[in-house]
Amino acid sequence: MLSAYSADLHIHTCLSPCGELEMSPLSVAERAASVGLDMIAICDHNSAENAGAVMKAAGQGKVTVIAGMEITTSEEVHVLGLFPTLRSALAAQEVVFEHLEGENDEEAFGMQVIADERDEVVGFNTRLLIGATDLDYSKVVALIRKHGGLAIASHVDRDGFGLIGRLGFIPEEPPLDAAELSCDGSADQVTESCLGSKPPMLIRSSDAHRLDEIGEGRCLLLAAEASFDELRSALHGEGGRRVDI
Repeated sequence: MLSAYSADLHIHTCLSPCGELEMSPLSVAERAASVGLDMIAICDHNSAENAGAVMKAAGQGKVTVIAGMEITTSEEVHVLGLFPTLRSALAAQEVVFEHLEGENDEEAFGMQVIADERDEVVGFNTRLLIGATDLDYSKVVALIRKHGGLAIASHVDRDGFGLIGRLGFIPEEPPLDAAELSCDGSADQVTESCLGSKPPMLIRSSDAHRLDEIGEGRCLLLAAEASFDELRSALHGEGGRRVDI
């Protein structure tokens, strides 16, 4: 039997330099549960180092946590990679790190805090996570696919770091699993900018950088359960599963 699950698939933590320090793993997990979300994805900039802590913080609760990353391509396009396991996310992260240059300036960009499931600080990432990798759009999508992930173009309705804003269109190749709309983004822009015969599935997410933003943008997943495999099936319209915005 299929049921509706509420999902916010783009949430940052205190690891992202543009994320507020209040976005600690435990606080994110608790906030997601309190606003009625069944599934979230942790997508910090160019790193998945806090995803495992949010997973542990959520524990056996009602919120499913997916490990992800928001990877910046060489064209300065943001692409979400959602991965089936934490291990696969961290494997993809290692490749991203190899292609990411520069050192973070905390005064200019903010701290990049690595925390555990109890919100205790365990370290700081010194890489320039806010920067762009030297991997182009096609290579980033290929990297996500190589590690079993779902490739989703971030906030395509925005000019800044959005696929349409940067390239002017949504390429037919490589194919995306979905395109993400911002909280108030319109689907018309995606349809008009897609060069392929069929626009990608659309999701809506919050891109939360503060606790009160979590769940402001969400989509409904019609699936058998709130899991990565069911999300993949829903994005591809398999077995009656789907995603509604």
